[in-house]
Amino acid sequence: MKIIDKYIIRNFIGTFIFMVLILSTIAVIVDLSQKLGRINDSGSTAFIALTEFYPFWTVWIVNTFLPIAVFITVIYFTSRLTMQTEIVGILSGGISFYRFTLPYIWVSLFLAVSALLVGNIALPWANIKKNKYQYVHLLSNTDKDEYYKRQRIGSQVSPNEFVFVDSYDRTDKLGSSFMYQKFDSTELKKQVIASNFNWNDKDSTYALMSVYSREINKDKTEKLEYLPNFNMKLPATPDEILPEEYVAETMNTFELNKFIEKQKAKGSANVNTYENELNARISNPFSTIILTLLALSLSSKKRRGGIGMNLAVGIALAFVYIFFSQTTSTFSEKGYVSPFIAAWIPNIVFGLLTLFLYLRRART
Repeated sequence: MKIIDKYIIRNFIGTFIFMVLILSTIAVIVDLSQKLGRINDSGSTAFIALTEFYPFWTVWIVNTFLPIAVFITVIYFTSRLTMQTEIVGILSGGISFYRFTLPYIWVSLFLAVSALLVGNIALPWANIKKNKYQYVHLLSNTDKDEYYKRQRIGSQVSPNEFVFVDSYDRTDKLGSSFMYQKFDSTELKKQVIASNFNWNDKDSTYALMSVYSREINKDKTEKLEYLPNFNMKLPATPDEILPEEYVAETMNTFELNKFIEKQKAKGSANVNTYENELNARISNPFSTIILTLLALSLSSKKRRGGIGMNLAVGIALAFVYIFFSQTTSTFSEKGYVSPFIAAWIPNIVFGLLTLFLYLRRART
């Protein structure tokens, strides 16, 4: 059986690499052709984009759609084995379908673990590089206006501390009409008001200007003070208070867990979005194993239409899976379901379908 195992593993990995290279190359060419005008208008070139953006973009797209790529790979090469009656010969030789499945499981486990490591450690670094180029050269004028416009901040930065800013410019790191409040239960203990501030990256402080400070003592007396300038440290930076849309994808899992805890503490409305990213980093690699067995169950038996029919069914199911995953993720962001359920329910549904089809195929 070792010869057959090696044969299946070689076919699986070889077809997968070929499929990924072809699909990623096509994706890069199509995406570059659509964005070339915007790239040139921004002062960049196609060569710079191909060296500074698309290598990292490719890592992102391959890791994101890895389960689908594996699914189509298994459909294709297993259908080819079926049409050549190789599977019939293997099973007729006394080898059970369960034993025949083992090399598929080994490869899918290897790919799942690889995707888990890439998604939790390497991909966030690639996303930083990808987003850095994208924000400068690829945002539309509308998106740039939305991203760089001065925005109002009202946020809880710790269980008993709040910050309010009338207008903040994330490009120049400038803000106006700053107010800080600290409470003890429901009683106000400290309030700081400033006309303007700069965010100082070097020492992580808010450089406040024209500052009025008010402290309420235990005996209810108050201490009022005016300072022309005052550097203030807070538990959150302006970017954490007003995070970028895709900030979660640029953090490794350890950083993301800490970031989510901070966002929960300040009552952020985007917590579910960040938790969706966290749960997807585990559920997506796991789905590689499920979709491998589903593809094997669908394509290991001859049917009218051959490889073309199997590929059509496989691609249709792949679109259903993507649509299902996107729908549950949207429901989670709206607060209808928890991020954990949103990330895992597609795997549960497709897992049950896979179990049914796999057992039925194994018994025939």
